[in-house]
Amino acid sequence: MTARRIPFLRLAPGEDADAVRAAIDRVIARGWFVLGPEVEAFEAEFARACGAAHAVGVGTGTDALALILRALGIGSGDEVITTPLSAAYSALAVMMAGARPVFADVDPARLTIDPARIERAIGPRTRAVMPVHLYGQAADMAAIEDVAARHHLAIVEDCCHAHLATAGGRPVGTIGAAGAFSFYPTKNLGALGDAGAVVTNDRALAERIARLRNGGQTDRYHHAEFGVNTRLDEMQAAILRARLPWLNRWTERRRALARQYRERLARGPVDVPQQLDPGHVYHLFVVRSSARDALQAHLAAQGIETLIHYPLSIADQPAMAAAAPAPCPEAARACGEVISLPLYPALDDADVELVAAAVSAFTKGQYECAR
Repeated sequence: MTARRIPFLRLAPGEDADAVRAAIDRVIARGWFVLGPEVEAFEAEFARACGAAHAVGVGTGTDALALILRALGIGSGDEVITTPLSAAYSALAVMMAGARPVFADVDPARLTIDPARIERAIGPRTRAVMPVHLYGQAADMAAIEDVAARHHLAIVEDCCHAHLATAGGRPVGTIGAAGAFSFYPTKNLGALGDAGAVVTNDRALAERIARLRNGGQTDRYHHAEFGVNTRLDEMQAAILRARLPWLNRWTERRRALARQYRERLARGPVDVPQQLDPGHVYHLFVVRSSARDALQAHLAAQGIETLIHYPLSIADQPAMAAAAPAPCPEAARACGEVISLPLYPALDDADVELVAAAVSAFTKGQYECAR
């Protein structure tokens, strides 16, 4: 075993602990806990960080996606094309809006939705495309924009893995109609609970989403339309404000650790998916192996914790049966091979060396036996 256990992730505040504690104390002392000055300040600061004109804080990244679709007028009878390789919440958000998710398979190199397959999936009810910027790398947005423009489709970006990522130099979330972010504690910018946000350059869209998140109210007790209750609370907004100034530094650290992994794993039989855009922010560091389960067991025996993102294609989830999804063989193949190695800003260089050495030891000694 390794000299010490290497966890997949550490969620307790570290170098940001003093700032987080001060933010919590500030909210408690003020006594204002929902839709107050912390939310307003965070929305302005996060929009600026994302290069967007507007941000609207909501309860979760899933709600952010569903509200964007609703604000665009997408609902019952409509279809939204999305990826089968993501957390299922991407497609569940489409269903929350009342629409049907249609799955277009992934590009096997990038592992994000394949623009050519998007075009083949378009039908008379298609209203939007929802690319997911997976593991921290943007989808092929230039090609997706071309398809969407030719077919008059809205683009809704799922940026829940991609805080500060860029696509061809453009900030994700600002390329389509709007982008959805999650601040679940494991994200590159994480709250200490559930939280999310929408970013957009469309003022009217932002205003409608702000109304929809608060029961459709135009002002207190006056509900102009059917809305929901999904408000970013003051405590999480303050925590996110405390952490946001660290995000650039943490992102560069993630990229440095990813470079180290890539160098150490370049010659092994595990496949390291390509970095196809320098704007990759490495929410996760994922490799592929046809002996994935055996590799995971080998690493666990060495004290190295890993996770699988994701073990089952969304198109194969029982919850999607009513949507009658088409087969997505590339996504299904990836789901049988991907494994996420530890990567987070507080991870030591020495830990990366230990993980890479353990992977290499498996691939040199046990790989053929495990196949």
